[in-house]
This record gives sequence, structure tokens and C-alpha cells, in this order.
Amino acid sequence: MGMISDVADYFIDGCGRCDLHATDACKARKWSAPLALLREELLASGLTEEVKWGQPTYTLNGKNLAMLYAMKEHCGISFFKGVLLEDDSNKLSMAGPNTHAPRLLKITSTKEVETMRPFIQGFITNAIKVEREGTPLPEVVREYTLPSILEERLLIDPDFASAWEVLTPGRQRSYILHIGGAKQEKTQQNRLQKSLPKIYAGKGFNEY
Repeated sequence: MGMISDVADYFIDGCGRCDLHATDACKARKWSAPLALLREELLASGLTEEVKWGQPTYTLNGKNLAMLYAMKEHCGISFFKGVLLEDDSNKLSMAGPNTHAPRLLKITSTKEVETMRPFIQGFITNAIKVEREGTPLPEVVREYTLPSILEERLLIDPDFASAWEVLTPGRQRSYILHIGGAKQEKTQQNRLQKSLPKIYAGKGFNEY
């Protein structure tokens, strides 16, 4: 099993990151109908469709703008710079307490996609405008700096982000120090990959 490289496979068998791939228990398969409608809206906006971390990702001039995701209770669109989007209707949700910039548009049915279509189109248009104008993200004051490899994984992988959020601050810090301690990006990536089983198990780097 491996992560998919063709977007079309995502709507049939899922992302390929876990043992539920190509089974009826796969979250992407469960939400395939509403996800397909959301995909249509993203493609209609002229964004480029790619696969990143097994997820359908939509880019503008090479910059990550939005991503489709599927979780147990809902699916939807994750906007990478969602914190900058206009949301007077309060339809966007934070991805988690430690993910500052992304915002989730949560969907639970095809009917909801139809009902929210004007909002969906508005958010996509707004996200494109923000990216084209180069609007900077607000600065975040943290006690520590996340390695870029870890920051990117949190942005584009909702399952990983969910597992990361439930770790205690001390456990998060153990991975930040371990991964960020490597100078080479390739080494950081290898350390992250080897740490994934423990992160998904809710353990710190030094726990067994």
C-alpha cells in the first residue's frame, strides 16, 4: 500500500495512507459524493489540481491554496490561509489549537454542498484573491518554532494534524526538537516518517 498519485483514485479508494484504503471503512470513500461536488467547484475556479500527501490539493501558481479532506464525522475543504478569508457567516472552523492559518469548511452531505454553494464559491474566490495579492499571514508568537517539514505536514494532512493536536505540549516539543535538530531537509523528512507511528499512537519521541 502507498499513497495515491492520481486524484481520481482518491474518490474511489481513498488516500492510501492507512489500512482502510480501498475498503468501505475508508473516510474518503464514505464522503465521495459531497467531495466530488466540492472538487467541481475548485476546478471550476481555474485552480491546478495535484496530489499531495495522498490528498487532492489545489494550487495557484505553485502555491498551496486549498485541499479536500475527509474525517470520520465530516468532509470538506481546508483553506491553507483560511485565517485571512472573510467569514461573516462564521462557516469556517479552526483546524486545531496549534494550526494557526488553516480553516476548515465542514460538509456532511451533498445537500449541504448545494445549500452552501454561494458560500463555497465565495471562499474559493476570496482565497484566490488573497494568494494573488500576496497578503501576509499574521505573525504568531510561539514558545518554539515548528520545523518547516512539520508545519507543511500539519497544513496538508488532516489525519496527521488531528493526531498532533491530541499530543501534550511536552510530547509535541520532543518531536520538534528531534526533527528540527537535523540540518538537512532530507534528514528531517526521514525523522518525521520514522516518528509517525508514535505520533499516531499518542506517544512522545522518547516513549516506548
